[in-house]
This record gives sequence, structure tokens and C-alpha cells, in this order.
Amino acid sequence: MGVMNRLRENTGVVLWILVFAFGVIWVLQDSGGLDVVGFAGNNIATVNGDDITFEEYSQALDGQLSNYQQQTGDSMPPQMLDQTRERVFDNLVETKLREQEMSRLGLEVSDQEVVEMIQGADPHPIIKLYFGDGSGGVDRALLQNFIENPDARQDWLNIEDYLRQERLREKLDQLVTASVRVSDADVQAEYTRRNRAVDVRFVALRYSTIANDSISFTDRDLRRFYDDNREEFARNRSYTFRYVSVDKNPTAADTAAILDDLEDLKASFAAAADDSTFLTRNGSERPWSDAYFRPDELDDAISEVVFDDPQIGEVIGPVISGSQAHIIKVLDVRAPEETAVRARHILFRAAEGDTEARAEARREANDVLRQIRNGADFAEMAREHSADQSASQGGDLGWFGPGRMVAPFEEAAFGARVGRVVGPVSTQFGFHLIEVTERATQEAQIADFALELRASVATLNAAQERLEDVQYFAIENDDFEAEAARAGLNPTTVQVEDGAAFIPGIGNSGELQSFLSGADVGDVSEVIELNNEFIIGVVEAIQEAGYQPFEEVRSQLEPRVRNQKKAEMLRERLEDALGQTDGFDGLAAAAGEQERTANSLSYTNMVVPTLGRDPKFVGSALGLAAGETSGVIEGANGVYVIHVTEVREAGDVPPAELESLRTQLQTQAQNRVRTQWIAALKDDSEIIDRRRQVLIN
Repeated sequence: MGVMNRLRENTGVVLWILVFAFGVIWVLQDSGGLDVVGFAGNNIATVNGDDITFEEYSQALDGQLSNYQQQTGDSMPPQMLDQTRERVFDNLVETKLREQEMSRLGLEVSDQEVVEMIQGADPHPIIKLYFGDGSGGVDRALLQNFIENPDARQDWLNIEDYLRQERLREKLDQLVTASVRVSDADVQAEYTRRNRAVDVRFVALRYSTIANDSISFTDRDLRRFYDDNREEFARNRSYTFRYVSVDKNPTAADTAAILDDLEDLKASFAAAADDSTFLTRNGSERPWSDAYFRPDELDDAISEVVFDDPQIGEVIGPVISGSQAHIIKVLDVRAPEETAVRARHILFRAAEGDTEARAEARREANDVLRQIRNGADFAEMAREHSADQSASQGGDLGWFGPGRMVAPFEEAAFGARVGRVVGPVSTQFGFHLIEVTERATQEAQIADFALELRASVATLNAAQERLEDVQYFAIENDDFEAEAARAGLNPTTVQVEDGAAFIPGIGNSGELQSFLSGADVGDVSEVIELNNEFIIGVVEAIQEAGYQPFEEVRSQLEPRVRNQKKAEMLRERLEDALGQTDGFDGLAAAAGEQERTANSLSYTNMVVPTLGRDPKFVGSALGLAAGETSGVIEGANGVYVIHVTEVREAGDVPPAELESLRTQLQTQAQNRVRTQWIAALKDDSEIIDRRRQVLIN
């Protein structure tokens, strides 16, 4: 106990701060922060009688918010907050369950174990991190100085408690995963599964060879298929939700205010001696970079103002590019290290190998080239003749440097004089007429101060208040539709299933799911904030859990029943052909179909010529021995018979891969066991979720 007493008596606040910085609070590892409202002292959940307090929940959320803001410099988007809330709550519940299991199993950690974690041969990572000797070990003298510091007894008690809990969790995890064993045979089996490959011959009759309109079926056929596959159409409780939205886009006044702010910063930006510090202190969305940029490496709007007439030390802007506004300081200008050009083109499309089409494309290209050289406008010719999406921009491709275009196009463009049309240039896409409009003669080093064009607080408040008015009067007058119309908003209707990860048109919204789970028909939601808009809506209908009605899924059934009938027809045809032959040879002729081959099929290569990706085909082939022929198999795109011509066995696991593969399998198995174990604990536990009443009241 002597050493432990010294630990309890010594060290300073600094180490405890470092412990927090290292992220050692296990309960908060995967949780995070957000700004919630509620009343301290309320319990947000109970797990087998043990409470999870509002303070625990709030602390976890605040920690995640802080982490996100440190990493991104921005606040967490609303819909990410929804996901974080759920993750934090789940982690707190799971932590409580683990603590209960530790207590039930009577797990303990001795003082000597804690001492070993601090001063042993292999100290805990937190000790190595902050008392490291630079070569992977621990600076024992530095550690001893902290231990012998008499200033902060409480900090060492906190460290001791943390390390004790860490060791407890390690012991629990070892118990949970103790049954996981990966033998050499397991490793060999996995290596074989991954690397065994087969070559095959096959005859396939594709469903697409039978015209859809030649297949007839009745309602009875559809209903029989529906009954046979009824479980596919099971559904959770769902809601018909009709909502209106107001976007969070900045107004013209918001944008003007940001541009004014940038204008006010120009003088101090120009005078700044340390541009990197200036960007950081003033909250630039673009980080400092000492790189040089050619015109093709900058956004078009920025490139245009920077290279118009660059003067070193000049601050240019504000200029808007995308969703940001910029002021740009030119730091240096030099000749470019690599070529870059701005060009426009006219594409006369023709596939490689199609001799007739390529001859016609070349003829048309030469005809247009003559017109341009006789005075026709290049941009107009591009709009009229080009088969490329750039046609609407007069063929303009913008700036590009090496590696952006296919080789023949790049060589022609980089070798052309500015203003002279070259071509026709042959590429895999067809023939091009190319005109280089500018050539980069400079590259610039810049400091780019950027601000996101965001809606102001006043704009966001106005949008929210507009919907709050709709909500108030919709409840007051019991007429959501009329109030939406009065506000000039057009409602949208969506079907939302309980627990759905994605809601059409909305995305993930835990707040909306939470409202719906407790709502009745006619209930109007609060204003819900999404990433790019606010919404409010009414529950129009609730469909209890059950099966989707036949009429609702009829359109989904028809193509499946049609393919089923095609499969029956083609199976019969292929079975008849197989019966006329002695084995696989002659099957193609008997079936009136071409024999095909597929090589090196494996669990990592499941693409079959003419059939596409077909796991059933590959699985069937891998289950056959060399020289063996399958029966008729129904796949996703056709029916087929497979004959294996060669099997390439994987052989023994190379020694260099043995332990790596064993570790992969061990980790996968341990993760499965952990997941199953915690799921079983949840199933056997009484978990009461009070978040809704606590966080709303």
C-alpha cells in the first residue's frame, strides 16, 4: 500500500487535465454533445432500477459537441445531432448494463494492479503518452517527479479510479470474449474461401430474350405469389405525415452583410504580417496554405480575379464562389511548373470499333471545321453540333492541367496555339475540334480568407416564427391545410415507417420519429429543424404494423411474376435440351444458344459474362468439382447450366499472411460476441426511456 498512498498524496492538476484530454472517460467514448434543454436532477432513463441522470446525458452530449466543433470549426448539423442523441443514449444504457454485470460477477481490481498500470513494465497508454521518453518507453524520472509532488491528492484519487475502472472493463471484456478461438484450420478455411477460383463453361437463357408482352398472368397468379412471399411485405407501424417547410438559405441582406464584413477586413488583411494567424483568428473557412496554384487549381470565380492582373500584396474581392465569399491576398507570382490551358471543344461522338460511325463523325467534324475557318462562331457550332454536355456552355471545358483529359486530347490541347482550332482529334469517345482560349503563364501563392454564406440569426428566427404561426393556428382552427395555404406554403406528403433510418425528402430525423411515435391522427408537430430547412406537419393517418395490402404492392409483384413465368418456360426448355445430350457437350446446340466461358470466378469475383454480378452462379460453380456439371439453376437474370473446367485451389496460407488473417478473424469474432452479448443483456433488462418527458418538460 505504500506506493498507492504516495500516488494518492501526490501530483498536480495538470495530469488530470491531460487524462481528460486523452478521452479517458469511457462512458463518453462514443457519445457527444449537443445543446439540450431540461431540468437538472431528472432521470432520463432507468436500467434495471439504476438511473441515468440528466447530468450524465448532458455532459456526454456537451463533450461530443465540443469535439465536433474542435475538428470542424462549426456547430453540429441538426440531423447529425439527432443521430448523436441516439448514440449517446445507447452508450449510456450499455455502460450501465456493463457496470451491473461487473458487480454481479464480483469483478475486482487490486491496488497492485493499478500500480502496475502506472509503474509496471508496460504502463497504461496515458502514462506513455504524457511521460514518454521519445522512444516508446516512459521517462521514469519525470513520472516519479509527478508522483512525489504533494500538491494534488484528489487528482491522483481520480486517476486511480479511472485506471481501476479501465482494468475492470478489460477483465469484463476478456470474460465476454474468452470463448473466441481461431484455429489454424479456421484460418486455412477462410484463406481457401477467399482464394479458391474456378473456370467454367456455361449455357444461359436470359429472361430478357422473352418479350414482356408475350407473358400473360392473372390476378390469381399475382395473389398466389403475394401469399407465398407474404413476409417480404411485412411492415412496421407507419404514418402519413403532411408537412410544409421553409428553407434556411441566406437572404440577399444576409449575403450583403457578409460581403460588407469582408470589405471591412480588407485593410487589416493587407497589413497583416502573418497571414496564417490572420485567417485563424478571424475564422476563415479556408485554411492557410503555402502552395502555389495554377488557374486550373482554383475555383473559376477565384481564378478569374486572381489572374486578371495579379499584384503582390494586393487584396482582391469580395468574390462569391459556390457557397462562400472570399477576399484573396496575392503573396507571390511565378512561372508555372506544369502546363495548364483553358479550352473549348466540339465532340462528334462515335464508339471505338464502329468503323462506319467513326468515318461519319470524322466527315462531320471536318465539315464543321471548314465552317469555323470560314467565320462561323465556335460557341454556336458547339451548341448545335457537340455531343458533349459542355455544348450548352459553347463547348467550354474550363481550365485543366496534366492528367485531366485522355492522352490524345491532352497532347493536342497542350500543343495548340491560343485561338487556333485543331482537329479532328481522335479519342475513344469520337472526334474533337479543340480551341485553346487561354494558356497559363503564371501560378500564384495566395491567402484565401473565406466565409460561408449563411442565413443570419434574424433570418432563421423569422423562418421558424413563420412555421410557429402555422402550428398555432392549425391547432387553434383544426385546419392544417388552410393555415399552410394562408402562409403561402405548399404541403408535401410522406410515408414514415417506425424506426426508418431514412425518410424520403427529409433524411434522418430522430426528432420527427420521436414526435410520430407518440402522436395521434390530427396531431401537429412542433417546428423541427433539419440541416437545410425547418418543417412542421400533421399526422394524417396511422397504419398499424402488419402486411402491405395486395393492391399497394401490385406494381412490384407484376415484374417478379413475369420473371417467374419466364424462368419456368426457360427452365423447361433447358431441361429438355439437357435430356437430349450426354452431359454438357452439345447442350448449347440442343438449346439453340451460344456456349460461353467465365474464368477465375471466386467470392471476390462474382461478375459473369452476359449475366452480370450473380452470387448464386458463383456459389454454385464453387460447389462443383472439376469436370462436374450442374443441373438447371434459376438466377436473377436467367437460367443456366454450369460445367466446371478447372478448379484452382488456394493452397496453404502463406506464413506471412497467417497471423494477419488470424487477427482479422479473431477481431471479427470478438466483435460479433460483444454485439450479441450486449443485445442479450438489453433483451433481458428493464429499460425505461424517459427522455421525451424530461427533455420537453
